[in-house]
Amino acid sequence: MAEQLPSIMFVCLGNICRSPLADGALRHEVARRGLGWRVDSAGIGGWHSGDAPDPRAIEVAARHGVDIAGLRARQVQPADFTRFDLILGMDHDNLAGLHGLAPARHAADVRLALDLVDGRQGQTVADPYYGDAVGFEATWRDAQAIALGVLRHFGVRDFGVCD
Repeated sequence: MAEQLPSIMFVCLGNICRSPLADGALRHEVARRGLGWRVDSAGIGGWHSGDAPDPRAIEVAARHGVDIAGLRARQVQPADFTRFDLILGMDHDNLAGLHGLAPARHAADVRLALDLVDGRQGQTVADPYYGDAVGFEATWRDAQAIALGVLRHFGVRDFGVCD
């Protein structure tokens, strides 16, 4: 019997900055390796549902060779807790929101995104929304580190040069 491919979802507050960057970084690494995993992102809140990522997020990802312009914000749904193996919140508030939205019984592993990065356990990805391009670049670096942490979490050991 074939093993099921991992499915990962990233979650931030509105799904227009941090989670789409993490989504794009992991999709890029998954595609580079031909893994075929399911990667998605969502927000705790639904006020940006249907919107593209923040233009600054699109710009920083593009500078690193990753196109996230086609992603669209959506809100976390109870079904996500059965559709995804790993759900990663960008900060403690997102993690608390996820626990509040989760059905009583679910199989998803829900944790902080940076818990998968050596030496960053318990830390959060800063929200760049109210800042400038420098903040988005820092968030991109975290997103890349998280992508590699997710690969390591699922046993992928090929860590060739990242863009």
